[in-house]
Amino acid sequence: MKNRFPIYLFTVILALSMTIAANAQKYQGGLVDKTVALIGNDVIMLSEIESEAQMMRARGLNADRNARCEIFEGMLVNKLFLTQARLDSLTVNDSAVESTLSGRLAEIYQQLGGEKQTEEYFGKPIYKLKQEWRQTLSEQSLIQDMQRKVATDVPKLTPSDVEKFYNDTPREDLPVVSTQYRLRQIVLYPDKEAANLAVKEKLLDLRERVVNGEKFATLARIYSQDPGSAARGGELGMTPRDAFWPAFSDAAMSLKDGQVSQIVETPDGFHLIQMIGKEGNSFNARHILIKPSYTSQDRIKAFDRLDSIRMLIVGDTITFQDAAKAYSEDRKTSTSGGLMADENTGSSYFEKDQLKPTDYNTIRNMKEGDVSEPFESLDNEGRNGNTVYKILLLEKIIPSHVASYKDDFNVLIDEANNKCSMEAIEKFIADRKKKTYIVIDPVMYGCEFLKEGWLK
Repeated sequence: MKNRFPIYLFTVILALSMTIAANAQKYQGGLVDKTVALIGNDVIMLSEIESEAQMMRARGLNADRNARCEIFEGMLVNKLFLTQARLDSLTVNDSAVESTLSGRLAEIYQQLGGEKQTEEYFGKPIYKLKQEWRQTLSEQSLIQDMQRKVATDVPKLTPSDVEKFYNDTPREDLPVVSTQYRLRQIVLYPDKEAANLAVKEKLLDLRERVVNGEKFATLARIYSQDPGSAARGGELGMTPRDAFWPAFSDAAMSLKDGQVSQIVETPDGFHLIQMIGKEGNSFNARHILIKPSYTSQDRIKAFDRLDSIRMLIVGDTITFQDAAKAYSEDRKTSTSGGLMADENTGSSYFEKDQLKPTDYNTIRNMKEGDVSEPFESLDNEGRNGNTVYKILLLEKIIPSHVASYKDDFNVLIDEANNKCSMEAIEKFIADRKKKTYIVIDPVMYGCEFLKEGWLK
């Protein structure tokens, strides 16, 4: 059972709505903008809903009338939280807002093709869009902080509270704990130095070919191992520099238009970069990515060594834990006897979906205490991981089961806390709806709201 943070968020996809004055205005095509809701001291404009719908279409999502009604109700709920956040004097995390804004811009640029295309799509200059989106993201930050405050401001549950929750909940409604695995590993890395040298020699050759007149884009289509850009001749599209690894963006921003970089190393591999153009803190470039590859001899050598270690373990000459401490090259797990742990939660138990496919396929037919044959897998470095060779010890299996008070207290307390938090959120919304002045324009009467009480 994955841990779930008990937040019942009513945020709209991307939520980059426009902040517009309340007086009516004309859209392109003749549609009149108007106020569709008054809620407390705030208003919701029709143009805000249309802006959200436009943003959804830019991401390839459906934006029909039902979607607009969901957007509208989400805005109503958000206004309730925003009003309370202001009353409670909550503050905005400006650095987090800027980081989110950069990420969203990068996503939109990639969807629409760059900064100019984004301006054309929304009919506004980037600086204006940034102003509007920054304000909305700031409001979202307050809204989410207020939601967390409401969700977490519930009495701390005692063991007796959890036991009562367990006893009062019908068995069919109790959480189901998925099968969990506790694993130890011994990891060997291939000869990185030789592989890295081979990649660098290849990239130096490609760079010389570009300097001698061959087209960078043609070589990128043939040799680049970045599937997202290779088909476009390595072109990345106009994107904020923060979207890339620092070493990559620093090297790119130092280039003049048309200039080709020296070899740049990132956790993804090794790159050549050709600058196409810059716009402010964003740039469009082509790149060729080549990752280190390893020969069959690397694999055979590692497998032979791992097989020898495995024979010592299954022959009871050495324990798996001691072998991991002595031989494993994975620094994160070797000191703990090879015990694998989730890097986010610290838990040493993994569900199927939390394991790499190659790891799960290796252990799925194993029994407790079995040691796997050597196999090839990936570590957790970079975006996709680097090649490793390893053996696994399946130390323990906890079969899938309905959560019990005796064995799954942590799962139950998470579920009970989640229930209490959701109830607190629902109560907050219901109470604020009754106390807040709300007027909705008849143009929105056709919406089937998920919550009652909006129309008064």
